[in-house]
Amino acid sequence: MKSRIIGAIAAVLLAVLGTVLLVQYVSASEQRALAGTETRTVLVVRNGVSIPEGTAAEGLTDLVSEEAVPAKVVPADAIASLDQVAGLVTSVELVSGEQVLSSRFVDPVELIEDSVVEVPEGMQEVTILLEPQRAVGGQILPGDTVGVFISLAVGEDVLEATTHLTMHKVLVTSVQGLAITAEEGSNSPSSTPIPAGSVLVTVARPAPDAEKIVFAQEFGTIWLSKEPATATEDGTRQITADEIYE
Repeated sequence: MKSRIIGAIAAVLLAVLGTVLLVQYVSASEQRALAGTETRTVLVVRNGVSIPEGTAAEGLTDLVSEEAVPAKVVPADAIASLDQVAGLVTSVELVSGEQVLSSRFVDPVELIEDSVVEVPEGMQEVTILLEPQRAVGGQILPGDTVGVFISLAVGEDVLEATTHLTMHKVLVTSVQGLAITAEEGSNSPSSTPIPAGSVLVTVARPAPDAEKIVFAQEFGTIWLSKEPATATEDGTRQITADEIYE
């Protein structure tokens, strides 16, 4: 029995040692490849990270890293510090492994002007903070229309928990999200990226509906669905536990 335990421990130690040696070998190989080559230190988007359009430069600290890159493949507008784009936002999506370029940043006002959705007369805009799964996985864009599901839990004035598709064809005027990461273990180019944080969704509604949305954000929960003009609205009702299995 002791010999088996000792053998198992030895196998684990050998595996760890092999991993360390492999990492050192790869690192040494990279250093040899760059030996004698002029390099520049630039910022590169971290592995497995995708940064959406409209992300502030100040929010990129943990999403990019410094890397030594052969000077001959470094664009003239590659940056080495986020201070070079302070106060600006990304004008396009930045993908994993991409060198960070100053030309991919613009003034926030310029980006807003390019993506403005006209608000219908008489409507108010209200912004709600949602987790990605509550906002169609973050796949909502300005100009889309959504359904608004409102759920209320049992409370002092609520005798029974309910969910109801309360509003239809609600116009989305703005969407702001945090950085996006690829699904772990997925190398497929068709894999849908996942927002790494909450999503801010701004919608336009008449005043009475705006009140309902704010109330639900404060005292209940909200879930959005993508609801295009062709989506049907029939058969909705207030759902309670009794109706779930009907």
